[in-house]
Amino acid sequence: MTRLVAILAAVVAIALVGGTYLFTRSGDDDQFAQCRGSAVAGGAGQIGGPFELLNSKGETVTDADVITEPSLVYFGYTFCPDVCPFDVARNADAIDILQDKGISTTGVFISVDPQRDTPEVVGEYADAMHEKMIGLTGSPEQIKAASQAYKTYYKAHPSDDDLYLVDHSTFTYLVLPEVGFVDFFRREVTPEQMAERVQCFVDRS
Repeated sequence: MTRLVAILAAVVAIALVGGTYLFTRSGDDDQFAQCRGSAVAGGAGQIGGPFELLNSKGETVTDADVITEPSLVYFGYTFCPDVCPFDVARNADAIDILQDKGISTTGVFISVDPQRDTPEVVGEYADAMHEKMIGLTGSPEQIKAASQAYKTYYKAHPSDDDLYLVDHSTFTYLVLPEVGFVDFFRREVTPEQMAERVQCFVDRS
């Protein structure tokens, strides 16, 4: 229960009132201060970190293997009926807009449903969304560790069959190689707005 409360508190902290919380570093020290559209209680360093998951071939990969360029990281599941397809399609549109600007970006889809989302399933889902999207899954322990690193929440509904739903956070995270997490995007952010903010971070990195 204590761990769940801590995760929920972190989610609430980054969702409060349009991002009115301030980063712990001052704008003078923050090279990305002009780019940030949201703020995280305790600073950006509170979110993100190493992970070890499985790619579409069933190979074990780490965050260093996956995040080799600016990446839009999203936690969801392939059976999600409405939220995930919309969010991931939005991220794919932003990748295309950025590509037109000469900025190469990767989409990363991390499943929170290890029971149904095998490497093959999550790989096919990612490929269908965008050619530059990487699908990742893993054991329950691996997914839990990645989710905790990014302070996300997920919980499968009890069910006697495979038609269950999974409650989960809906933020998309911008992660830069050798920098780590720098910002997050809410669901209402448009592809154009997302691309503009990503470009700002890339230009200053």
